[in-house]
Amino acid sequence: MSGILDGKRILVTGVLMESSIAFHAAKLAQEQGAELILTAFPRPTLTERIARKLPRPARVVELDVTNAEHLAGLEDVVRGELGGLDGVVHSIGFAPQDALGGNFLNTPFESVATAMHVSAFSLKSLTMACLPLMPEEGGSVVGLTFDAKFAWPQYDWMGPAKAALEATSRYLARDLGKRNIRCNLVSAGPIGSMAAKSIPGFAELAGVWDHRSPLAWDMSDPEPAGRGVVALLSDWFPKTTGEIVHVDGGLHAIGA
Repeated sequence: MSGILDGKRILVTGVLMESSIAFHAAKLAQEQGAELILTAFPRPTLTERIARKLPRPARVVELDVTNAEHLAGLEDVVRGELGGLDGVVHSIGFAPQDALGGNFLNTPFESVATAMHVSAFSLKSLTMACLPLMPEEGGSVVGLTFDAKFAWPQYDWMGPAKAALEATSRYLARDLGKRNIRCNLVSAGPIGSMAAKSIPGFAELAGVWDHRSPLAWDMSDPEPAGRGVVALLSDWFPKTTGEIVHVDGGLHAIGA
């Protein structure tokens, strides 16, 4: 039986651990017929080790999304490996420790700027670096967010960074629609990934799901979010863009 990504060429960022959404999106994408190239920073060797657990081999390329030279060189590397791209997965986020964990009022702008650059502006940077690789028929860009409608405990400046990411996705959808390139986000519930573990007091944030989520939420299972990513990469959503698809057990729809 053919998969929903048969013949698709996909670039996936952020595969750091087997517990990450990006890893499961990559795994499911391969199972659905896609060819992959992975990017990693700052430790490509870590991603290379995790990539061995994928169904098929995938090349890993070092890519710092804040480095103009890395971005400028991406086209040649990907074209040499896959010939082009039909989809991009943006799974990148970072904030310095002084921008998290209840320090919102005291965080210096330098740390806020880092969070915004890596977590939000990079969606535009990565998309533009990959744009020449997209065919005339178009393609799909899918990013990962954590619902920015709310002020979450301990999340601090990553909240405004995710709000900026969500706005960036909508503006990309506006400007790239003429190229038939769709830009969407998956808003996942909390997952016990490396990024989550770097947030002081993450357990307090995640505990909200224990009593508010209509569907039982398992923090150790990134696959549902990975499935959302793969679905948006496929041709099953040909006219969906500028959207945020919630894969969070339904919590986004429930009040206090």
